[in-house]
Amino acid sequence: RPGIMIELVPGAATFVGVEIGVEHISIVEIDLASKIVVNRAVAFDGAGTGVEAAVERAVKMAFADFPPERLQRCEGLGIAVPAQMDRHGCVRVAPLLGWENVQLADLVRAALPFPVPVVAENDANAFAIGATYGGSEPHSGVTLFLVMESGVGGGIVVNGSLFRGAHGLAGEIGHLRIEGVAGPARSLEDVLGLECILARHRETTAQIDPTFQTFLGEVRDRVPGAVAIAEDWARALAYGVIQACRIIDADRIVLGGSVAELYPLMAARVTHHIQAMQEASFPLPGIETNNDQTIGPAFGAACMAHQRYLS
Repeated sequence: RPGIMIELVPGAATFVGVEIGVEHISIVEIDLASKIVVNRAVAFDGAGTGVEAAVERAVKMAFADFPPERLQRCEGLGIAVPAQMDRHGCVRVAPLLGWENVQLADLVRAALPFPVPVVAENDANAFAIGATYGGSEPHSGVTLFLVMESGVGGGIVVNGSLFRGAHGLAGEIGHLRIEGVAGPARSLEDVLGLECILARHRETTAQIDPTFQTFLGEVRDRVPGAVAIAEDWARALAYGVIQACRIIDADRIVLGGSVAELYPLMAARVTHHIQAMQEASFPLPGIETNNDQTIGPAFGAACMAHQRYLS
């Protein structure tokens, strides 16, 4: 008999992804076909807000515009935060948010206006899941995903599957200690993160509160102070990429987050530093930026809820 073609009805179910960041809350809603229905973000002082208040605000924001009929079709919520987390949604520590020993998934369930499955994940792992979710082409090889905001988080995908490691901390190169790369010994994210860049930029400019876009403009215009900061950033990124690749032998690095906008301006310098720091026999990984702004931790968190439902 001839086959009967069938397909999913996209509007039959909906899934929500939430990212609680240091400076923003992002919400993404996807349908049963994993297509984005809603995508929005608001500024947020994560470090100055307690965990309960942050979760309550994020949940209210996620469902603020849901009509009753769409609430009934919601089949899951995923939440992503910049934190060290275990497989059960427990935050061991989130230094940039000031959280410690938080049962995040349970807090979200308690704040929800109706019962729905909840999954929680580190923001970099969620970003990696979202960036490789769906599509007609299978994802092969080893990819390191880096989310660069106030801090730096990493997620590793091997042949399409997320590699979490024994404690869910695989890929967290932002906590690598560096010495002699850009000043005194510190962690990698202390050089690559947004707060460090802006703090150093304030020291070299007469502006009271320069923005990251202002900094990027000065790098493009080759302003010496901004270029010096960007050069330290490029050297530190090269160092981190080399250390990670000697362990996981990644063939691709994908940069996400707001600070990733700096990479196209410094790509040649990053390549130069990688070549100068490592043996010539080792291959250079391909480095690219995530140009689709919707493919972030919130989208990945929604994909996790979608994946759970289909499983």
